Amino acid sequence: MRPAPRSRRFALVGAVCAGLVVGGAGLTACGGGSGGGEDPDAGTNGVGKLSAARIQSKARQVAEAAPAVRLSGTVVSKGHTYKLDMRLTHNGGTGTVTSKGGTFELLRVDRNLYLKADADFWAHKEESAQGAGGTGGADRGAAAKLDGKYVKVPQGDPAYRRLSGFTDKGVLLDGTLALHGTLAKGERGGTGAGRFVRISGDKGAGGTLEVSLKGKPYPLTLRRAGGTGTLRLSEWGQLVPLREPDKGETVDYGQQLPTS
Repeated sequence: MRPAPRSRRFALVGAVCAGLVVGGAGLTACGGGSGGGEDPDAGTNGVGKLSAARIQSKARQVAEAAPAVRLSGTVVSKGHTYKLDMRLTHNGGTGTVTSKGGTFELLRVDRNLYLKADADFWAHKEESAQGAGGTGGADRGAAAKLDGKYVKVPQGDPAYRRLSGFTDKGVLLDGTLALHGTLAKGERGGTGAGRFVRISGDKGAGGTLEVSLKGKPYPLTLRRAGGTGTLRLSEWGQLVPLREPDKGETVDYGQQLPTS
């Protein structure tokens, strides 16, 4: 008896395998492969194959080169918790910061830094700065003039350095991309465009960073060391339109901003 033609034999094997899969057997022999499983790096940018140190280095390189990024989440620093939602670019940034004293908006264009908040924020700052010696109604009256206005922060004001750091892409990324201790590569996660590989310092105690496996290896999420907050990084490369506020949108504080 002559053997069946090669094409027919393949067709018969395919039919048998299909029947087994439908029947629930799912024999690996029918796959015709090596049985080694799917390549976890198939369809990715390949950084998942690198060491943890190399992944961190790649992520830092593309992050620093990106013209813009959105950074949001929480940061705990010196006993204070800050909630951030900032859009940053090479020459400044804009967004909101929430702390114990309320929420305020920051805008920096080149070296010019502005702060905008409501009357309650300014009244609270005045009362905190003056303590029990505050003048009550007078403070509220002054705060009302600042309500919803951009206040330019003098570069010589001690508050300038602290506040401008929230609008500085380089400063924030330096802190965001820092992992402490011995680096190790963890599991992969996510689906589709959200696929990532996780790296950590000292088994997570030194922070954990998720790096994209699709497109450029941008940092996606940082869980900071010691449980001091979680930050998300998104909108990489999406330009941030920055402009100086109009004169009608600004007001002069008239003195050094409250140090509180």
